[in-house]
Amino acid sequence: MAPRLQLEKAAWRWAETVRPEEVSQEHIETAYRIWLEPCIRGVCRRNCKGNPNCLVGIGEHIWLGEIDENSFHNIDDPNCERRKKNSFVGLTNLGATCYVNTFLQVWFLNLELRQALYLCPSTCSDYMMGDGIQEEKDYEPQTICEHLQYLFALLQNSNRRYIDPSGFVKALGLDTGQQQDAQEFSKLFMSLLEDTLSKQKNPDVRNIVQQQFCGEYAYVTVCNQCGRESKLLSKFYELELNIQGHKQLTDCISEFLKEEKLEGDNRYFCENCQSKQNATRKIRLLSLPCTLNLQLMRFVFDRQTGHKKKLNTYIGFSEILDMEPYVEHKGGSYVYELSAVLIHRGVSAYSGHYIAHVKDPQSGEWYKFNDEDIEKMEGKKLQLGIEEDLAEPSKSQTRKPKCGKGTHCSRNAYMLVYRLQTQEKPNTTVQVPAFLQELVDRDNSKFEEWCIEMAEMRKQSVDKGKAKHEEVKELYQRLPAGAEPYEFVSLEWLQKWLDESTPTKPIDNHACLCSHDKLHPDKISIMKRISEYAADIFYSRYGGGPRLTVKALCKECVVERCRVLRLKNQLNEDYKTVNNLLKATVKGNDGFWVGKSSLRSWRQLALEQLDEQDGDTDQSNGKMNGSTLNKDESKEERKEEEEELNFNEDILCPHGELCISENERRLVSKEAWSKLQQYFPKAPEFPSYKECCSQCKILEREGEENEALHKMIANEQKTSLPNLFQDKNRPCLSNWPEDTDVLYIVSQFFVEEWRKFVRKPTRCSPVSSVGNNALLCPHGGLMFTFASMTKEDSKLIALIWPSEWQMIQKLFVVDHVIKITRTEVGDANPSETQYISEPKLCPECREGLLCQQQRDLREYTQATIYVHKVVDNKKVMKDSAPELNVSSSETEEDKEEAKPDGEKDPDFNQSNGGTKRQKISHQNYIAYQKQVIRRSMRHRKVRGEKALLVSANQTLKELKIQIMHAFSVAPFDQNLSIDGKILSDDCATLGTLGVIPESVILLKADEPIADYAAMDDVMQVCMPEEGFKGTGLLGH
Repeated sequence: MAPRLQLEKAAWRWAETVRPEEVSQEHIETAYRIWLEPCIRGVCRRNCKGNPNCLVGIGEHIWLGEIDENSFHNIDDPNCERRKKNSFVGLTNLGATCYVNTFLQVWFLNLELRQALYLCPSTCSDYMMGDGIQEEKDYEPQTICEHLQYLFALLQNSNRRYIDPSGFVKALGLDTGQQQDAQEFSKLFMSLLEDTLSKQKNPDVRNIVQQQFCGEYAYVTVCNQCGRESKLLSKFYELELNIQGHKQLTDCISEFLKEEKLEGDNRYFCENCQSKQNATRKIRLLSLPCTLNLQLMRFVFDRQTGHKKKLNTYIGFSEILDMEPYVEHKGGSYVYELSAVLIHRGVSAYSGHYIAHVKDPQSGEWYKFNDEDIEKMEGKKLQLGIEEDLAEPSKSQTRKPKCGKGTHCSRNAYMLVYRLQTQEKPNTTVQVPAFLQELVDRDNSKFEEWCIEMAEMRKQSVDKGKAKHEEVKELYQRLPAGAEPYEFVSLEWLQKWLDESTPTKPIDNHACLCSHDKLHPDKISIMKRISEYAADIFYSRYGGGPRLTVKALCKECVVERCRVLRLKNQLNEDYKTVNNLLKATVKGNDGFWVGKSSLRSWRQLALEQLDEQDGDTDQSNGKMNGSTLNKDESKEERKEEEEELNFNEDILCPHGELCISENERRLVSKEAWSKLQQYFPKAPEFPSYKECCSQCKILEREGEENEALHKMIANEQKTSLPNLFQDKNRPCLSNWPEDTDVLYIVSQFFVEEWRKFVRKPTRCSPVSSVGNNALLCPHGGLMFTFASMTKEDSKLIALIWPSEWQMIQKLFVVDHVIKITRTEVGDANPSETQYISEPKLCPECREGLLCQQQRDLREYTQATIYVHKVVDNKKVMKDSAPELNVSSSETEEDKEEAKPDGEKDPDFNQSNGGTKRQKISHQNYIAYQKQVIRRSMRHRKVRGEKALLVSANQTLKELKIQIMHAFSVAPFDQNLSIDGKILSDDCATLGTLGVIPESVILLKADEPIADYAAMDDVMQVCMPEEGFKGTGLLGH
């Protein structure tokens, strides 16, 4: 099928030879492409948008092909959630609880521990009623032991592929979103479990933790002088082995047990010698447990960063570990077999993922436990290779050493679990107690019910899909209209009807209508012509409208398009004609006024107008001289259209008449105007004899008179107040002039506006009033103290000499007189000087203004502050870099002792007056003050400084993250201060720390560390480490 543009041209080719008044029904049907050949499936690869009869490629392929039942639903097969035969049950990761899941699986596969826990008495007996479990409520374990019992029972006999340990995690009070230290969790939980079981009467239960995990060693110190030995016995549940500098597990054990010399300041006080002596100290293993836990200390404290880091070095270990060389008493059985390897994947101590490789004690097969997923290793062998490849690469990555048979190497293993080898086979009959089995059976019943429900829902979806498949398949065959009665439906609606993933909505054809409420010719590319039979079914099932039948073909739009196309073809020829006509001189009064700007661009205006008409004939072109705008246009679009000048509107005055400026227009002949009118029929018409706008003439005369008057006023005011205009010889409150006892005050805003007028009297309006009301409160009191007017409020006021004030009273309307008088008080020599304001200060409003200013400074959002990096620890001095001290905080001069609000200044007598004033809102002054605050706090950025956008409610920690991105300095290397105050509380907000808009924060960076691998989780690093504080593991 031909491309869309070719179809468009073919549909309107007849317009070249047919005049608008000669358009017939045949031409209309050709424009709407009624009789184009329909496309054939297999020949046409995709839908032809230019052909309304092409119904190929609209989504029908999924209905006409073979039926795939899975496409009729989005419900997974419930059997995928079923436990596989001869496999273990996984545990759901609740966010960051993978470290808990790994230990639970290791403990579950310790058959002796599981058996002992099953023997624990349970409060489940209170839950039982008659000979069964209460059906109306779920079982909720009350103790840690009960939680473990229930979890182990589910892990043993559940039908689910994985179970949810949230009850157990919640009982411990763990934060599911924060990854914790797995080794610390293991220690704390074993201690908690041992303490809980110690209250049991059954010795097999009470002592199970000691029997399985507890060994004993002694700290032995030998005096070199007398040979006396002192022993300190200690129990252990795991051996913590240093791996730095070692490659083999046996080397780590040897270092753990090696002799340490106590010499010099570290000498040992011998009770036998009664003096400090050189000595040796070492650890002797006295007894080993059945289950030997070896903690590899991969997570160590980095003194340089002040945080933990992970050691990603390879450690080799064997599947068989002979501990006899390391124990004091020989002769026993100390051969251990590897039973579990706990893995941490990731390069950082603050992130990553925990998994466990555990050996099934009954079958001897290895399994990988990864939360919900359980994978059986092939050939009953431990396979760690893939886990080592998942660690993130680094420049210092070492090659994995070769491992012999029965040995393994890992840089991610953080705990190894060895089981004592015995001749006896492990007890394979760990039976779940009846009360627990009944709970498991109940959970399995719920699971089976859920599976049946999901299967039924899948079946219903499939049945429904098959029915719709047959319906759509049949109806699609009846879609083509042919020569029978037809209607139009949008392509988008047909595609959604054929899309099984979305529900079908009612048909909405309003977007395809022209201004005559018929089918727009330009919308035919997004419409499809279908049979009346199919349309009847669609509207009966889905509703909607309006229905677009053969009567919806719009003759008016086709005729208008025909006219526009003919004009476009004629435009180039008419352009040359008009240019020739413009060269001729216009004689007499036969000409017409046309704007010079319009004449320069008339061809472009006409082309744009015709293009818009051609593109959408129901919309009027903005250039079509006042024609009606589309009702669907937004107000903003209408406003933009109105602001654009149409043809010949450049010589319209504001009153709609001919403008008075002859430089903007010229006369054209009657013939030229007639040609232009064909393209701009609604352009304003001005014959040569047309008079200019009389109102504009009057205004022009008045404007000239006003300009002359303004110049005279400005000159007079400038002559009367020369020093005020030039800002020369101005009085100062902090250095009161000797030759006067009175100074007057006006607002600085009045002075600035007046100076603008004097400089440009023809462009600015004259200032008539002083406007001192802005400096007073609603009670008529002054808003400023004498001290504030000498400092921070000095930018709001202007001081006036008495002689200038007399002139101001003559030249301007004075609403309020504000003055300050200097008086001598007392008989002492020299006498005390006082400054009295009139009107007096209003303490209430002044205090409210100050409070509002402080509140604004501490409740800001998206304000700018500056961070200046200090290099080489050089102190930033005010004289050498004064810009660094420019902030909204106190300046050096402001560091005098501040007087509390309401306290009288001895040099500025402002009393409250005798009458009690009514409290009135002072938002006007607050708004006025805010402008001045922003203006006075502007800060000029200097080298080595960066601007950051912050809010008052964000924490210092979040600011440090911003600084890290701006300066590439890690948060823990940042030392921040403001005005000499150290900022150290990461949890405090910037508002409480006194950081206000335009503040300058000094940044001193510590020496950068060599390895930033630990910075992969900066947010975690910046958080204070609380570990398991507040959890059930610490008894809370």
